[in-house]
Amino acid sequence: MGEEVISNKQVILKHYVSGYPKESDMELKNSTIKLNVPQGSNVVILKNLYLSCDPYMRGRMKKIEGSYIDSFTPGSPITGFGVAKVLESGDSNFQKGDLVWGMTGWEEYSIVTPTDQNYLFEINDKDVPLTILESLLFLQGMPGMTAYVGFYEICSPKKGETVFVSAASGAVGQLVGQFAKMLDCYVVGSAGSKEKNKFGFDEAFNYKEEQDLDAALKRYFPNGIDIYFENAGGKMLDAVLLNMKLHGRIAACGMISQYNLEQTEGVHNLFYLISKQIRMEGFVIFDYFHLYSKYLEMIIPKIKAGNVVYVEDVVEGLENAPTALVGSFLVAILVSKL
Repeated sequence: MGEEVISNKQVILKHYVSGYPKESDMELKNSTIKLNVPQGSNVVILKNLYLSCDPYMRGRMKKIEGSYIDSFTPGSPITGFGVAKVLESGDSNFQKGDLVWGMTGWEEYSIVTPTDQNYLFEINDKDVPLTILESLLFLQGMPGMTAYVGFYEICSPKKGETVFVSAASGAVGQLVGQFAKMLDCYVVGSAGSKEKNKFGFDEAFNYKEEQDLDAALKRYFPNGIDIYFENAGGKMLDAVLLNMKLHGRIAACGMISQYNLEQTEGVHNLFYLISKQIRMEGFVIFDYFHLYSKYLEMIIPKIKAGNVVYVEDVVEGLENAPTALVGSFLVAILVSKL
């Protein structure tokens, strides 16, 4: 049987980016791909269905060394998390027709070799409608896992504690707040507009409207903060350190306010880590995928019971991927229909 070669649309990073990324830093190219697995190979050929735009991808658009994840390669497709359908497989863990999520390319079709560093997970709900695949990527994929690990594993929450979440309307932040409410915690979120906070938090504020972030936090947390889920960095982190309780915990997931700055902002209140005996720990989700089955045991019943809500921006068409990535650091799902 001859090899099947078809057209494969791809989003390519043209060059490394400094400052704020532009759509012109990326381009849409047409390539070709062979849809046959070489004999003896363990590669998996995927038809990509949904691709996720995530804030960490901004850092991969510049040349970085010593990071937890490699920079993108100029001239090659951007990579990120996605939901896909297996077309052919040389890996015994995956069969033709399986739905999977994991690291894939910003392209119509991808060839993936699953490894400990290149994760690919089967979606067990075989008959899941295409209309909720993006929800599986969002809730069962990286955002959900990140929220779970940061809150439960890093912060070790106790019932009724006070919790502050920055970037609370983002893919991870909106889930952290809901997990905290499940423990009857008092939860406050900050975001770029108050209208975005629709996830059951006790309070929410627009950080852009606050002249004094320290005063804003004291308004919502007069007795201090037990847990801070850090997504912002910079001035927000500085203000939070002033308002943490003794033995508070901070899970540092991201620092989105710093990603596009040529010179990052300094943090001046680090001494409070010592005087208040605060534990602050940065983490990357790639080190915690061994907890995936544990996470699913927790989240799937809540999804089925309708106990988790979420907001997502959906952009249709791979050609609109650069616009989605540049224009939004909320969860944006790119759709490529079968």
